[in-house]
Amino acid sequence: MTEHFKALVVDKTEEAFTVGIKDLKFAELPEADVLIKVAYSSINYKDGLASIPDGKIVRSYPFIPGIDLAGVVVSSKDPRFQEGDKVIATSYEIGVSHYGGFSEYARIPGDWVVPLPENLSLKEAMVLGTAGFTAALSVQRLEENGVTPEKGKVLVTGATGGVGSIAVSMLSKRGYEVVASTGKAAEHDYLHNLGASEVISREEVYNGKVKVLDKQLWAGAVDPVGGESLASVLSKIHYGGSVAVSGLTGGGKVPTSVFPFILRGVNLLGIDSVYCPMEVRKKLWNRMATDLKPSTLLDSIAVEISLDDLPETLPIILKGQAKGRFVVRI
Repeated sequence: MTEHFKALVVDKTEEAFTVGIKDLKFAELPEADVLIKVAYSSINYKDGLASIPDGKIVRSYPFIPGIDLAGVVVSSKDPRFQEGDKVIATSYEIGVSHYGGFSEYARIPGDWVVPLPENLSLKEAMVLGTAGFTAALSVQRLEENGVTPEKGKVLVTGATGGVGSIAVSMLSKRGYEVVASTGKAAEHDYLHNLGASEVISREEVYNGKVKVLDKQLWAGAVDPVGGESLASVLSKIHYGGSVAVSGLTGGGKVPTSVFPFILRGVNLLGIDSVYCPMEVRKKLWNRMATDLKPSTLLDSIAVEISLDDLPETLPIILKGQAKGRFVVRI
């Protein structure tokens, strides 16, 4: 093992904000139980925020972003992990207050580490990453609340994004009739190839007006968008249906009323991937390697980049121009 390694470092001082690849020493990594040689990471919205001076994600500088990583254990003080084990680490404080995955090496607390399931490669794990985990948790919560393929169509908003793309593919594999909503007219073929049976514009979900109750169109929805669009979605869910909400790219305010909940029994399901209990996390990763592993996902959804490509790629996700997933080859 070399004395130095490369990582993407963001730094903020009174004079400047910088984002660049730097050589670091192992002593600069935080203390933790498991040292991992990172093989792949991925880009998420939080990582984009970490790359700008006012993103309000990074808590102290200098810092290594990257909320996802997958790699091989180099050394471990935790008896659950041995040298040579292939592992995944996502969420918790990784890439927020604890040095993250945009690095050739990472030290991670053992309680945050998941063994790589069989039938899943390190690269596939990062094609999925936090976005895939969020999509899987959304699908599982819908299932737990009685949304089945027989109940009707399921809407996915923001369908060309990371969570949306993977949710479309997962739901399709599970036998659901998926309606994908997007603001990108040129990406209809992409969404049909992922498994969407119908592709609609975002204006068909929300046209600028929210009715208290609207025509019942969907048995459930996976919504990483939030905002006024979510209020419109809630007004169009079947009696007893559910909406799994995991994001706020459309805003944090949801101007809805109690009527979808008290007159139609609609469930609003909050999806939190960050502090999801480890017992649930491991089960979901195993599902993501089996019945929730998207059959159309891995080649069609992922764009592979290198560590050196990160500084110019990170801004893309903040501009809403990303399609699918950026996988970072470390």
